Amino acid sequence: MFNLTAVMETPLGVAGITIGSLLFFTLILVIGVLIARIVSINVRRALSERLPANERELFTKLVYYGIVILAFLAALPQLSVDLSGLLVAGGIAGIVIGFASQSVISNLISGLFLMFERPIRIGDNINVSDVTGSVEDIRVLSTVIKTFDGIYIRIPNEKVFTSNITNYVHNVARRFAYLISIRYQDDADLAIRIAKEVIETHPFALRNPSPSVFVDNLGDDGVNLTVYIWAPARNWWEVRTDLLWKIKKALEENGIEIPFPQRTVWFPERLEVEQRPAVEEK
Repeated sequence: MFNLTAVMETPLGVAGITIGSLLFFTLILVIGVLIARIVSINVRRALSERLPANERELFTKLVYYGIVILAFLAALPQLSVDLSGLLVAGGIAGIVIGFASQSVISNLISGLFLMFERPIRIGDNINVSDVTGSVEDIRVLSTVIKTFDGIYIRIPNEKVFTSNITNYVHNVARRFAYLISIRYQDDADLAIRIAKEVIETHPFALRNPSPSVFVDNLGDDGVNLTVYIWAPARNWWEVRTDLLWKIKKALEENGIEIPFPQRTVWFPERLEVEQRPAVEEK
């Protein structure tokens, strides 16, 4: 007569391991893998609109392998493995590895925080750690920035996460300013009106918030006008460089010129000018 209990308790030649314990070990692993797969699929769906594809896949894999590792640890007692000794050995190894890879772990954790907090995204124009450029990639351990000169710079995620980040495109609009000087004899009201007309004709200069042009101060050489303009964050550099030249041309076409540096010299006593004939060379 077939005795299932006896079969399950049949030793396999390794101390403490039977057919039954091996089957239970395998069953726990299979169930753990199935749970990991189901959870990772749901995590991927939940993050489909919150994270970019590369970040979403990274987090999904971390969840998947984390559950598989937990299932493996839960199944080890079936093979007569003492987890207390394993934990002690793992703790010692963890301390050694921790000291050896402190910066790696710090960059990894900082990378995860960057993915969840999302202060920057791929394509953003930012300034971080004295580096200005466009975010090309946010990796597990580092962030890659392409400068406006076309140079790729890799910055560790820990440095990115702990530094002050200036994000130039996080807001949909960005303001920039000009300081334009005109001569004292020129009509400042006319100059303001001309500048506003040029701004209003530009397709990317925003109407709301509206541009502002006003007399800022009276300088040594002329009247200083300040111009504030709002533009879409993605186009602000193009608008900034284009409008300045157009405003200059429009002012010159209406007889308004940018003043040259000048000084008025005053003498307390009247000067007498003596004219002498030129000395002929021999």
